Amino acid sequence: MRTARFVLDPAFTVGEVDPRLFGSFVEHLGRCVYTGVFEPDHPSADAEGLRTDVLELVRELGVTVVRYPGGNFVSGHDWEDSVGPAEERPRRLDLAWRSTETNRFGLGEFIGFVRKIGPGAEPMMALNLGTRGVAEALALQEYANHPSGTARSDQRIAHGDKDPFAIRLWCLGNEMDGPWQTGHKTAGEYGRLAAETARAMRQVEPGLELVACGSSGQGMATFAEWEATVLAETYDLVDHISLHAYYEETDGDRDSFLASAVDTESFIENVVATCDHVGARLKSAKKINLSFDEWNVWYQSRPNPHPVEDWQEAPRLLEDVYTVTDAVVSGSLLIALLRHADRVAVACLAQLVNVIAPIMTEPGGPAWRQTTFHPFAQASAHGRGRVLDVRVDSPTYTTRKYGEVDLLHATAVRAEDGSVTVFAVNRSRTEPLPLEVALGRTGLTAVVEHSALADADPDAVNSLHDQDRVTPHPVEGTVLRDGTLTAVLEPLSWNMIRLA
Repeated sequence: MRTARFVLDPAFTVGEVDPRLFGSFVEHLGRCVYTGVFEPDHPSADAEGLRTDVLELVRELGVTVVRYPGGNFVSGHDWEDSVGPAEERPRRLDLAWRSTETNRFGLGEFIGFVRKIGPGAEPMMALNLGTRGVAEALALQEYANHPSGTARSDQRIAHGDKDPFAIRLWCLGNEMDGPWQTGHKTAGEYGRLAAETARAMRQVEPGLELVACGSSGQGMATFAEWEATVLAETYDLVDHISLHAYYEETDGDRDSFLASAVDTESFIENVVATCDHVGARLKSAKKINLSFDEWNVWYQSRPNPHPVEDWQEAPRLLEDVYTVTDAVVSGSLLIALLRHADRVAVACLAQLVNVIAPIMTEPGGPAWRQTTFHPFAQASAHGRGRVLDVRVDSPTYTTRKYGEVDLLHATAVRAEDGSVTVFAVNRSRTEPLPLEVALGRTGLTAVVEHSALADADPDAVNSLHDQDRVTPHPVEGTVLRDGTLTAVLEPLSWNMIRLA
């Protein structure tokens, strides 16, 4: 096969990686919360009922932001139900997922969970702008963030949380463009409500970061028009606009599935263009950044293998088991986000535990890493710094959905100490891909590590009974000589190559 090539030069960069690009998402959906992060009767549970085995994996994953409590769930959720003594909290119907919500895990428990992840993690709070509005948002803000001396802040203190939650990052609703959303609105209706909510919240705390709802996917009939209408109302009041995207293999078209990041990059670039068009029309020097706060592989077209009845508590929903192929696609999606680090300021892998998640658990049993865990953990650990401008010269292949696509998908991140990490995917299902990288003025002299996630069985998975069937493995033969890196990328593989 023809060699794929690119050049790295520290003078040509995309932008600084915001650590919040490595965020995730906890929604009251299926077993993400109950028997996921929270299981008071589990042998590993701490005094607050959090599974410490899950917490250890979340720390290893390198999560920096956790979005909560939804998702579709939030558009019918009354935040007041989730505070106060747990035994006094009401049971409610969750219309989004046709489940019963006990509210045993609520706002205070969530903040406690984020704090236990570590100082590098922060909460991202979604507001209900489906069935509720400005007044309820302000009440939640006061409860969460005001120090003391008011009805809501003193209520928080009485509930056992003396210190404010200091939530800085807020989503102004969730997927309000979607007809499936409780309280779905037109772009004009939502834009006006989002603006009113943002304006009021900034009266209390001018320094908040606010995310307006963008489209739930590039394929929505209202895409781009939705963003333009919403931003016309909110441009000077918000910092980010959201993007959501999920991908799956359909009709046996694995070649197109492996090229899913082509759609991701197009989506990002089209939203940036729309934002900048609105800014130009408003004659504003401000740039709206992107919050890609839901992304993942999700097999929405597959039937649920678990029997579920309406209004169950914590039913087994969306428990996709991920293959090697899924992990390679997930890694490629991470590459797409990094390649647009100049405008993607926040991103959330949806979700964190059990529900289309990198971490799986069994009630009363173990927790383990899915295949998709590994690309995310490696990117979070080694993808901090400044993204270099990578423009590949690669052999291509033909896909049904996207036409001619590069077999190589790659990016590179330069850390403060000058070391560089290359992340690369070989989309070929059958052929190894030779790679040459000209390192120019980078000053790099050594290969520290080349690890790959690949397997002779592209459908291999990690399971309860074989939890480490798929893990990254070291690659031999990668060398740096005379300013050129040479490597061979295995077929259908995610690769991390660290250079110093």
